[in-house]
Order: sequence, then C-alpha cells, then structure tokens
Amino acid sequence: MNDAAEPTRPDAVESADAATGLESAGRVAEHAETLRRLRRLGRLLDNSIRIPGTNYRIGLDPIIGLIPVVGDVPITAVSAYIVAEAAYLGVPKVTVLRMLFNLAVDAVVGSVPVVGDLFDAVWKANARNVRLAEARRADPQAGEVDRRFFTVVVGGLFVLLLALGVVSTLAVLWLVGRLV
Repeated sequence: MNDAAEPTRPDAVESADAATGLESAGRVAEHAETLRRLRRLGRLLDNSIRIPGTNYRIGLDPIIGLIPVVGDVPITAVSAYIVAEAAYLGVPKVTVLRMLFNLAVDAVVGSVPVVGDLFDAVWKANARNVRLAEARRADPQAGEVDRRFFTVVVGGLFVLLLALGVVSTLAVLWLVGRLV
C-alpha cells in the first residue's frame, strides 16, 4: 500500500507538532475553548453568587456541599474534571500534582459538615486550579514554582509525621512509666 494513501493518524500529527514546537490553529482554538470552559466552570463553582450587602462571592461548591452525605461527591468529580482538562492541555505534571493537592484539601476539609462548607467558600479550589492551569499553560517554565511548592508540602508532611511519631512514642513511654 502506498504511504501517501494512508490516512494520517491524529497522534502522529500531535507528535509532529510537539516535535517541531508548533501547534496547529485548530489545536490552539481547542485549547482556548477548553480554557474558557474551565474559567466558566471555576466561576460557577466558586464565584458565581454575590453575597448581598458585600462584595464577596461564593459559588455552587459550598452550597451543594451543604447537602448531607452526598453533597461533596458531585462537586469533587467536577473539580477532578478541571484537573483532568488541565493535564490534557499540557500543564506541567508538577502543576497537576499541585492542583490535585488543592482538590484533596478541598475534598477532605470540605467534607466536614458546615465548617467544611465555610472552608469551601474561602479556599475556592476550582478557581485556584483554573488560575494555575492558565498561568502554567501561558508560561510552562513557571512550573518550577510548583515544584518548590510540592517539595515544601511533601517535606512539611514528612516533618509533621515524624513529629507525630516522636510525640506518640514519648507519650507511650511516659504512660508505661506511670503504670510501672
């Protein structure tokens, strides 16, 4: 079969575009539309409703989160969609990890009744993640900031877990000493 007659595979075109550093006009338009969709979604979830008498805005995230037991599940799924789209756009992997961290904090703290919903109204993980996706898409080299952030967070968690281990060991030793 003649090579010229074979249809071009989409992944081959993407590989060729990536290899040359060029993006087709269609792909650029698709990415622009994806970013617009993510901006609208982030605004809907975090900033769509102005609280009367203030300039502060909340979105559907803290409102739907008020529904006992199931309220946070659909919002977390939509939030995960934002992260998945950012990964599709080519956001650096370390930025995707930072976005997942924002999402995890939102999901864990947000699942606490009432207090979690107040936290959701302030944390605004979706708007935060959309801003990260836009910034890193515009300047992929800025991913170094996310790498440092991620290193500090992992290091901080390691130190926290180590401190908890030391404190719990000392507490057990103290308790055993009191019982003996």
